[in-house]
Amino acid sequence: MRTVDLIWFNAGGGHRAAAQALEQAIRDQRRPWQVRKINLMQVLDPNKRFLRVTGMEPEDLYNMRLATGFTLGLAQELKLFQGLIRLGHARLVRRLARHWQTTRPDLVVSLIPNFNRALHDSLALACPGVPFVTVLTDMADHPPHFWIEPDLAQHLVCGTDHAVAQALAAGCKPQRVHRSSGMILRPDFYAQRPIERTAERRRLGLDADTPTGLVLFGGTGSGAMLAIARRLPDTPLILLCGRNTKLAKALRDQPARAPRVVVGFTTEVARWMRLADFFIGKPGPGSLSEAVQQGLPVIVTRNPWTMPQERWNTQWVREHGLGVVHRSFWTVQAAVEEITRHLPDYQARVRRIDNSAVFEVPRILAGILAQAPTATRGERPVAMRAASG
Repeated sequence: MRTVDLIWFNAGGGHRAAAQALEQAIRDQRRPWQVRKINLMQVLDPNKRFLRVTGMEPEDLYNMRLATGFTLGLAQELKLFQGLIRLGHARLVRRLARHWQTTRPDLVVSLIPNFNRALHDSLALACPGVPFVTVLTDMADHPPHFWIEPDLAQHLVCGTDHAVAQALAAGCKPQRVHRSSGMILRPDFYAQRPIERTAERRRLGLDADTPTGLVLFGGTGSGAMLAIARRLPDTPLILLCGRNTKLAKALRDQPARAPRVVVGFTTEVARWMRLADFFIGKPGPGSLSEAVQQGLPVIVTRNPWTMPQERWNTQWVREHGLGVVHRSFWTVQAAVEEITRHLPDYQARVRRIDNSAVFEVPRILAGILAQAPTATRGERPVAMRAASG
């Protein structure tokens, strides 16, 4: 049995979700692989020194920024973060190489940005010949040194033509660039139980015929949801707050003329989306792809607060006519009026998007594994011996 490692971390939640979805798809396809989900931060800081010193996990500050909506300046912070990774590259490689030497994978699949050079170099040092694959969980790269490292033996799985073009333009070898049909979504966004939509909406207090919006800003919600709800007093809304209980309470306490359904943490995002008619949120690759998969036109914004790696996603929305992109949610009422006025047209364009990436990626990985040389599992590589001496 071959061993496949899926590398993720907790920054934002989408990387973990992609790893979980890919693991489930591999299991459903009965691949003869042992799949191990590896949290990179637990490998780099197994004794939680960062937590002991700062009182938080390394990803917590980033996630708090997402929850508050205060994302201005993240582009500059990203450059600083990448500089720190480059400074610590040799140390990262040594630590990761020790991990690979102990665990001996047959294939390593990265679902995270920024660390791919260190992951690749450490794997090549400890386990020569073991293939390294990066599956982009963004629709576009944000070069340099974000997802794509063109001078490495890095296989890339890209979910858009734009990302493929970026990889080839950067100098990646075409045989190492693989196209999937979109972002990785959980299989439950495809195989769903029947739902009595009209009856369920009425049970929740929503009108069966009035267009209803679903507002979602990731697993921690965002303070922006309060402003959106306040500006849409006459629009029925389903508001998914994730684990942000304070936000959920504030939304429940907020007066509105139209019905509101405020939902805390849920594993049934697909079901809630099926009860709505359009999506309001940030242009994250996961949320956008989930909404489109469920047939929802989207309302998103693009401005200096938009995450740098997510800005191209708004261009994808415009190019395919999947919804409305405004500069801010100050004009969300006008955006809702535009969507609802032409709802059948938007829905028809959304239905034309065909994303089966979660089922395609295991086949891509199987092809890469089939071409890889058989690993010598018990022998310690010469390069590792020299590096350890």
